[in-house]
Amino acid sequence: MFQLSQDEVREFSQAPFWFWNDELNEEEISRQLDEFQAHGVHAFVIHPRAGLPESLAWMSIRLLDYMRFAIEEAKQRNMWVILYDEGMYPSGSSAGQVVAENPDFACRGWVAIDLTTASPESEIQGVKIDAQSQVHLDPTQTLVAEVDRRHDGHRLVIVDQPIHTTIRGLHFTEQDPPRRQDQREVDECHPLAADLLNPDAMICFINKVYQRYYDEFAEYFGTTIQAIFTDEPSLLGKHDRPPGWIVRPGTRDALIHINRFLQYDFTPYLPTLWDDQEPEAEKYRADYNRAIKARLEETYYEPISAWCRKHDVKLTGHPDASDDIGILRHFDLPGQDLVLRYVEPGKVTALEGGHSTMGKCASSAMVHLGAKRNSNEFAGAYGHQLTFAEYRWLALWLLIRGCNLLIPHAFYYSVRGPRIDERPRDVGLHSPWWGNYARFSDLTGKICWLNTESQQVCGTAILGLSDFLPWEAAKVCFQHQHDFNYLTIEDLLKRVEQAEDGLRIAGMTYRLLIVESVVMDQLSEEERNLIADIEAQGRVLWWKGSEETDDFLKHLRYMDPTPFVFTPSSLDLRIRYVYKGSIAYLLLFNEGEGEIRTRLSLEDSSLVGNGVLINMDTGEEEPWHSNTSLHLSPHGCAVLTLPIATHLGRV
Repeated sequence: MFQLSQDEVREFSQAPFWFWNDELNEEEISRQLDEFQAHGVHAFVIHPRAGLPESLAWMSIRLLDYMRFAIEEAKQRNMWVILYDEGMYPSGSSAGQVVAENPDFACRGWVAIDLTTASPESEIQGVKIDAQSQVHLDPTQTLVAEVDRRHDGHRLVIVDQPIHTTIRGLHFTEQDPPRRQDQREVDECHPLAADLLNPDAMICFINKVYQRYYDEFAEYFGTTIQAIFTDEPSLLGKHDRPPGWIVRPGTRDALIHINRFLQYDFTPYLPTLWDDQEPEAEKYRADYNRAIKARLEETYYEPISAWCRKHDVKLTGHPDASDDIGILRHFDLPGQDLVLRYVEPGKVTALEGGHSTMGKCASSAMVHLGAKRNSNEFAGAYGHQLTFAEYRWLALWLLIRGCNLLIPHAFYYSVRGPRIDERPRDVGLHSPWWGNYARFSDLTGKICWLNTESQQVCGTAILGLSDFLPWEAAKVCFQHQHDFNYLTIEDLLKRVEQAEDGLRIAGMTYRLLIVESVVMDQLSEEERNLIADIEAQGRVLWWKGSEETDDFLKHLRYMDPTPFVFTPSSLDLRIRYVYKGSIAYLLLFNEGEGEIRTRLSLEDSSLVGNGVLINMDTGEEEPWHSNTSLHLSPHGCAVLTLPIATHLGRV
């Protein structure tokens, strides 16, 4: 079986969220690090979490001293560390410190007031209406626009104002609350959320967190400290918005930037953000979403990314949505977030819906950005009922899609009292499977190594948008062992070279581009013309719906033949095929609940000799040659290794 060196074992370790959620002490930190390493875990994310005492406040000297101790311990043990950029989540507020610095930095949003139906001398969503039904704004509020709704002529006033939203807090409101019988989470403090669209507020955030980390730990940046994790920055914070308010992301100057991005005046279409009956509401809402995310990139992701690169540390973490692939260009370690049972074994969610795209979202971004790694936080809030079989399946669901840095959610420092119920379950030291965790660490580390700095053998791309990835054609590709990456229209316009042998980007050459109408419908005229040009070269395959799957597969196999055939085929079999060094590796995973028995024949002329089939759970090896039978138990994982005669350009 292929073996990793000790340096590789450490490099490709899992890096779990380590929930610091109780009173800390150096002896316990050291003991838990011993446990990590004894079970094959050589990295961690320091994640201050609900349950910390107030004496360990966010960015306090005392908390930073414990971080320093853990970082120094990691250095001595040849471990590596990722810092977390928020006092709980979502990121961007520094546990309320940004708003404390300047109240004008508080989170803002837009509300719509229907003046046609508003009662005189009333207050609607914080906006006062006088006796003549005129709007009166206070000094904290700004008029965005007055505009007539197109479908009924009603006069709307769009107002920008503080929305008093918060993020999750680090400290319980009771000093030592009991565990509830119904396992509900206990009340916690509620730090005020910051305005992520305000560049000055985000400079304040960077200074409060990123620069503070550097001032404290500069000697470890780029070595022991390898990355900083930013967690699903949300334009509207996490909770506690006033009841009854229907708020859309926005701030004082947001409309200017929306118009600049869209290159047309969005003002007449503002009502679409609140009213489905407006003409082409879905189209204009999509335009707004892309524009507001583009502004978030300018105010949040770009400055943080630039700061990280200047200070020799990688930016990792993930955006707010599972298919926000465009934002990942700002990450050195692009990532995503598999939580809240978004995806489950034996459920259609594994292949259907927006969350089913997240694995390929992050790995495709890695490939096309030329990054070395991509990460995925996973298994968070799957509940106390999460089993090891499910946990392992989630990891393999990600790994077969190209993930090569797993961030388990989470290893709990403490499970005292209600801490055990905070986004459960603990998948580390306090889990029933901890005794055998080293074997799981070995499995995931080897596949992460396999997915890193290897040449993916893949000639198919599926067209996506910066903030939307389709899943229907992807489902069919997965079920018929046809690997692919997502390619955005933005990359197609700006970075892809149209060559005689296909569409070239970042070392990949795609012979085929799959296009779904749900994406095509959102393209501009320029973008549609580009797709027409590619189609004229015979490189576009249209997805026309599941009723035409057989015809789709016929053309798929003709336009981009794969180097292997499974007989009989199995809808549950997933594959990833890569070249690494002088070896070809075919990773196989049974994503389903039943056994798979099939025969595999290879038709790759760059391969010579017989191979070795390795059971990734047991390490058992058996010789393999073309047309040998394969058996995969439910959720079984194997790797077929074959020597490469010549490094022919199959990709």
